[in-house]
Amino acid sequence: MQPMINEEQLKLLTEVLLSLKTEDEARSLLSDLCTIREMQDLGQRLEVARLLRRQMTYSDIAQQTGASTATISRVNRCLVYGAGGYRTVLERLEKGEDHD
Repeated sequence: MQPMINEEQLKLLTEVLLSLKTEDEARSLLSDLCTIREMQDLGQRLEVARLLRRQMTYSDIAQQTGASTATISRVNRCLVYGAGGYRTVLERLEKGEDHD
């Protein structure tokens, strides 16, 4: 059973993320908010999503990123059936859109 999302806390987190203006601000927040392992996991998932969009195989992605096939599968499900968050940010990065 998945834990319930606290909507008030999610709203605060969303507002905080939207308030960031620079890479330094983002790095500082991540450093304060997350453990090193959590930052590694988040970065790994984004890299997995990027490689899945490039049509790489699970085995190649696992070898390149160190992600388990379970993680790769979970990220792939989000890419295919999720809310579109990975797609949105990866398309923006691919287009080189400004972060401001």
